[in-house]
Amino acid sequence: MDLAQGLVALAAGLAVFTGIGSCLGQGYAAGKAVEAVGKNPEASGEIRTMLMLGAGIAETAAIYGLLIAFLLLFAF
Repeated sequence: MDLAQGLVALAAGLAVFTGIGSCLGQGYAAGKAVEAVGKNPEASGEIRTMLMLGAGIAETAAIYGLLIAFLLLFAF
């Protein structure tokens, strides 16, 4: 394995680390949603909707990171 392939593999590994931030953010948001439902059970439907919307938006960062990693590994 030469230096260029090693650097591409390192860059792909770093691109996958975007999933860590996404997971931490989703866990924090889920915890806050559980707290909000505990404080106001009548609003659980609205809280659930906002949680799913936020989780979907946060997940796109992880998906883009995975896509970049695949492009780096298979295009170079």
